[in-house]
Amino acid sequence: MSQLTNRKLIAVAGLLPIVLVAAGLFAHPALAATPGITGTSFSLNAGAAYISQPDGQMVYSWGYGCQEAPTGFAPAAISGASCPSMQLPGPTLIVEEGKAISVKLTNNLPAAAGNTSILFPGFDVTTDVGDPGVPGLLTKEAVNGGSVTYKFSTVGKAGTHTYYSGTRGDLQVEMGLYGAIVVVPKAANVPDACTDPNGHHAKLPSQTDYRLSSAAYAHPDTCYDREYLFQFSEMDPVIHRQAELQKDKACSSPSGCMVVRTENYHPAYFMINGRSMPDDMDPNYAVQYPHQPYNGNPHMHPGELTLLRITGQGRWQHPFHEHGNHVRLLARDGNLILTEANSKLAGPLLFTTTTTPGQAMDGIFYWSGKGLNWDVYGHKPGDGSTCVPDANGYYTSDPTKLNFYEWCADHNKALEANPAGDVGSGGPVTLPDPNILAAGPWYGGSAYLGPDATARASGLTPISPAGTVANDPGSEAGFAFMWHSHNEREITTNNAFPGGMLMMMLVDPYTFVIDESK
Repeated sequence: MSQLTNRKLIAVAGLLPIVLVAAGLFAHPALAATPGITGTSFSLNAGAAYISQPDGQMVYSWGYGCQEAPTGFAPAAISGASCPSMQLPGPTLIVEEGKAISVKLTNNLPAAAGNTSILFPGFDVTTDVGDPGVPGLLTKEAVNGGSVTYKFSTVGKAGTHTYYSGTRGDLQVEMGLYGAIVVVPKAANVPDACTDPNGHHAKLPSQTDYRLSSAAYAHPDTCYDREYLFQFSEMDPVIHRQAELQKDKACSSPSGCMVVRTENYHPAYFMINGRSMPDDMDPNYAVQYPHQPYNGNPHMHPGELTLLRITGQGRWQHPFHEHGNHVRLLARDGNLILTEANSKLAGPLLFTTTTTPGQAMDGIFYWSGKGLNWDVYGHKPGDGSTCVPDANGYYTSDPTKLNFYEWCADHNKALEANPAGDVGSGGPVTLPDPNILAAGPWYGGSAYLGPDATARASGLTPISPAGTVANDPGSEAGFAFMWHSHNEREITTNNAFPGGMLMMMLVDPYTFVIDESK
């Protein structure tokens, strides 16, 4: 989609007023991106470890990890990056389109698990003559203690892809043997519109660029400003417990010696990037999750085109709903959805990005405040603020201003009928006294965007007892949209709400620096 077309079509397509809440809701700055390991040659390990869940359970699992140190990590600005010998999901492999890739897999699963392997759907995979891998049902496999090396090319394969075990998938994928591959377009193919230093997608000097690329594909309508990878999976602890009880069995059979019933299937844990809410909102590479390095905690500024890389890694479909707007689908499994006649993007707007097991998709999420019919920045006539619309109706003259990318038709349009603070009056809403409405460590205190939003909403009235507000309302005040599965059971952790597949998208003004390095 072109910048103009995208903004016309999806600015308010799915806006749900029930989910717009005053934020500053979480103390963290942005703590997510698309972290992973880089290179053209990867040495992975299949091993066992315990992963943690918010209910306190440590669940015996299997996963891919690094057998040898990777060439590098991306984005380079994210601190504390690591690649343990087992992680869930497996390391995200970040590679460049057109490169030849090799992945060596060493099988360090318990002997009772038998052989293991990796499938790379959509890629033509080969192994060398004499490779120690042994034939399997779907691909070559690594015997216990042995290895196998897969080789493939990424020519024409830009986009988001999955990888997972091709051996006894009902057990090994369930146990955690899956991951993602992100193929970025080669630099020469990135459209000029996406790299124009004076264009919309240029970052402000105060904003670090955490993107893997500035375009998802070699197509001028796939520019983006921010990106996140979300891998959705579920877990049945009964299956994991059966495998744990048999992990020390002596075994020499290539098919393993575990007798594990994988039906009936009753998942109790529902995960985004290997974690359940609220753990998914802790930092990437947090030390408390040594085998679950990736989080799910998206942030954005108004007007930014946010690329969502989404994969289904389990056995179930998951109807994930991004409150605040629809998602414009760009591609599935690296295949752009184009019109036949003129190669324009033709992906649908999705109310839910429903995952299909083994499938990946790329889409754009966007939010600007257009259509709310009130001034989200809390201006009032005569306060000296300006909003000179561009050709699309947004204020884009000065990106250092608080209201950069404001929808000018709503400028000075009051929300509150009787405001308590220094904001416009005469609107349709009477907000309760903020000291009566809420108090506590996650209270943002305002219905407005901006570092001074709390002061404007309340005037001289103190908000919450001193020391109880975890995020300083003088530095961050944005909007929080709940992103969650529309299967209600999947937003629980072992049947306790809230949990599972749930996170928050925080929309902050441009004056707030989104720091994804922590």
